[in-house]
Amino acid sequence: MPELRESDLVAEPVDQFRRWFADAQAAGVADPDAMVVATVDTTGAPNARVVLLRGVDAAGFRFYTNYDSAKGRDLAANPRAALVFHWREQGRQVRATGAVRRLDADESVGYWRNRPRASRVSAWASAQSEPIADRAALESAAAEVAARFGDGDVPRPPFWGGYLVTPDALEFWQHRDDRLHDRLRYRRLADRWVLERLQP
Repeated sequence: MPELRESDLVAEPVDQFRRWFADAQAAGVADPDAMVVATVDTTGAPNARVVLLRGVDAAGFRFYTNYDSAKGRDLAANPRAALVFHWREQGRQVRATGAVRRLDADESVGYWRNRPRASRVSAWASAQSEPIADRAALESAAAEVAARFGDGDVPRPPFWGGYLVTPDALEFWQHRDDRLHDRLRYRRLADRWVLERLQP
């Protein structure tokens, strides 16, 4: 793998992320938008799961879920998260940490309208993260929702929407031989970003 030097990175970490993300897409990496979202519950126990990145800009990283899910409850209690992207084919990883807030309703509705109808029905049918008797019960709930809305619009549920993770640190990791990986981290210091190299 080539060396990752400080001079290879741009001044803004989200811009650097977008470059690496575009590289992953161009290289045909499987699911480049898959990211681990780690949260902490009210007892301090960590939880992690893979979700899909659904937007990134200067404000941060966006994803959507059920507000009443395990991750939603964690974020209500502790509105911070850690994200991890791993593009194995390229020997690259990005880690980000930061504060989390709900997106406003208009942005959530805008994304909701672009979801396939079946996914919208499923969001209504699933009490995400809660136990259910069996698969048949889940499919029955989805059928009931589909029948309720018929051929009409499936509106966004009040318990479903987006989150924005505003990073205060982003680390860019690149594989190198003999475990001497390159790790460069942007850390927010007041109103500017500081770039530092971490030991592997």
